[in-house]
Amino acid sequence: MTSPRTSESVDPATGEVIGTYAEADAATGRTAIDAAVRAFTEDSWRLDPMARATALSHLADAYTARMDEVVDTLCQENGKLRREAGFEAHFIPRALRFAAGLALTPHGRVTDTQPGRQSMSIRQPVGVAGIVVPWNSPAYLCIRALAPALAAGCTAVVKMPGQAARTAALMSEILASVPELPRGAVNVVVESGSEVAQLLVSDKRVPVISFTGSTATGRLVAQGAAAHFKRVGLELGGKTPHLVFADADLERALDTAVQSCTVFAGQFCMTGSRVLVQREIADEFTAALAARLEAVRPGPAADPASQMGPLIDKASVARVDAAVEAALAAGAKALVRGGPSTLPELAGGAFYHPTLLAVSDSSLPIVQEETFGPVQTVQVFDTEDEAVALANDTDYGLSACVWTRDADRPVRLARRLDAGLISVNSWANLTVEFEEGGFKSSGVGRLGGVASVEDFLEHKQITQDFGSWG
Repeated sequence: MTSPRTSESVDPATGEVIGTYAEADAATGRTAIDAAVRAFTEDSWRLDPMARATALSHLADAYTARMDEVVDTLCQENGKLRREAGFEAHFIPRALRFAAGLALTPHGRVTDTQPGRQSMSIRQPVGVAGIVVPWNSPAYLCIRALAPALAAGCTAVVKMPGQAARTAALMSEILASVPELPRGAVNVVVESGSEVAQLLVSDKRVPVISFTGSTATGRLVAQGAAAHFKRVGLELGGKTPHLVFADADLERALDTAVQSCTVFAGQFCMTGSRVLVQREIADEFTAALAARLEAVRPGPAADPASQMGPLIDKASVARVDAAVEAALAAGAKALVRGGPSTLPELAGGAFYHPTLLAVSDSSLPIVQEETFGPVQTVQVFDTEDEAVALANDTDYGLSACVWTRDADRPVRLARRLDAGLISVNSWANLTVEFEEGGFKSSGVGRLGGVASVEDFLEHKQITQDFGSWG
């Protein structure tokens, strides 16, 4: 599938053009949907769970064999440091192997509901899945949705963002290397805009949408999908708080708080953007956190001394800095005023030094809205109740972290925090074997775990009178 339009792929660490890619348009999208529909209706893929399990297992092998290429590509076009790219990539084979197991466990039911009558409940694939992938972790976040869709027996159209065009090209090669995947089962298109994404949402031949991205766009996806009563899985924004209590291991909490702000340059839905610290240790902890953030050295993945990579582009640098300026004008206090890098050796890239702001007003946009950059805010609390209230005082509910040596406190707080993932004395402690998703405006549905296939399956009841009793 080709398009007459092309765009440039840019290295965010240098600003240099590293290639061109074909921009998908509506015609490309329709061709992709046509292929996915044919593969679903004409092939035995939807009916053969063993074939699906085999294909997913072999796809995991194919990714493993080319893992160095996946990491290299993420470093170059996504700006990730090598350890960050490796962290993202290592989830891919694990998710595929887990999904291979799910393909073999459909869990239908059958029972005699009365003498001479049998009822059964089966689960069957919905059809074509439209998967819309973000640019910040494109390699894994694509597989996170695609693997359970394939396990369920769906076919798919995957819309990759322009910032991940090289990742999409590599993915297409890997998919093509697995002979057990039917032709047309997975169709990958790349666009920098939203023409294909809107087509996936509006086309009634695509009955399920899996979208990862901003909350604002997620609302538009849900509204558009409602016209055909489509299934919609949404993983959206986050505003992860660290709840740091006076009895916490402060060194460990400090190290992780810095990491949670700088990994992927803060371009992560679970970025630890809010630090809530108990009053007894607030001055000590905040001063140490400020010193560590100020010492962080941004740089390209090619430099082993780099401690944080670039933002995805210079427009993002300007957007993040504008949010910081607005917060300062509204009364926030700069403990570390980072900002766009002025280092000559980083001038071509989209680098931003970490920023730490002290705030007392939770209503400020810098507290309420996803910044998607290396910016943290600090607030002080006295009691558990106050800590929970501050943590929950946001429209988001994707993740939260509790730091304490008290064995009972995490159990109490985890049940009260409005978040889909609670990490105890850790941060973003993800695993593909368990469900991942958000509360409130952080989305609906779950990916990962045994529930990940549910968005892609229909339940069907079949009842049969098979004869008189006796």
